[in-house]
Amino acid sequence: MSGTPKILSGRVAVVTGASRGIGKGIAQELGAAGATVYVTGRTTTPGRLPGTVHDTAAEISELGGHGVAVVCDHRDDAAVEKLFDRVRDEQGRLDVLVNNVYNSPAAARWLGRKFWEVPAKAWDETFDVGVRSHYVASVLAAPLLIESAGLIVNVSSPGSQRYLHNAVYGVGKTALDRLTADFAHDLDGTGTTAVSIWPGIVDTELLQLVPADAQGRRQVTLPGEGTFDLAAAETPRFPGRAVVALAADPDRLARTGKAWKVADLAEAYGFTDVDGRVPRAD
Repeated sequence: MSGTPKILSGRVAVVTGASRGIGKGIAQELGAAGATVYVTGRTTTPGRLPGTVHDTAAEISELGGHGVAVVCDHRDDAAVEKLFDRVRDEQGRLDVLVNNVYNSPAAARWLGRKFWEVPAKAWDETFDVGVRSHYVASVLAAPLLIESAGLIVNVSSPGSQRYLHNAVYGVGKTALDRLTADFAHDLDGTGTTAVSIWPGIVDTELLQLVPADAQGRRQVTLPGEGTFDLAAAETPRFPGRAVVALAADPDRLARTGKAWKVADLAEAYGFTDVDGRVPRAD
């Protein structure tokens, strides 16, 4: 049981793509704050990387919230519709939607490639699960969120503003931040907030596979970013603390329609990563 204050007790959240990585960290923090958290994912048995949607749900409950695992492929609109029907039937409300799901294995294949080296299918893989999936979930969640004057969080990236990874990645994140801005426009007058968050470099399960060099340093070279020492990376729980702070903020509407760096939100709201740092990748 977590000692974290249950500032989101009674609230209901959906976090997409939460078997591992940033989605898992966000779901854990929402649970630690007392929320009921529906977590989606396709992973039901561990593979090369640890973590399943059921593991995440169990950890949410251990942290003091209530975790609900939903096996869901976000390319299947009917399955996503069933998810939100279930939330309405079981909870009667929804306060937070975190659009995090992303086709990471597909995206990783094309990191650092020039645009002429990236096939057209990479565009479809990036936009189908990573832009379209966020739109569909938001469309289906909006009626519930409007009833609660809730919060939509799109997990984006500074790749929407500068070169990062490859051209397709950047255009996808730019589209996502445009969705955020236009969601906020359409939600004006409903009390519902839509924001993007920009995590820094996050030490996910995938990056934890990076071995230490002869000096004991775990370093990665990211296209558009250079070489980065993972000792300075943030944990997946850090962006989760940003989402909790936003969800608990009665004045969050002042932030609607914009993209916010997680480190800037940490300084504004006064939270840190689990080790007491405020990591900054820029």
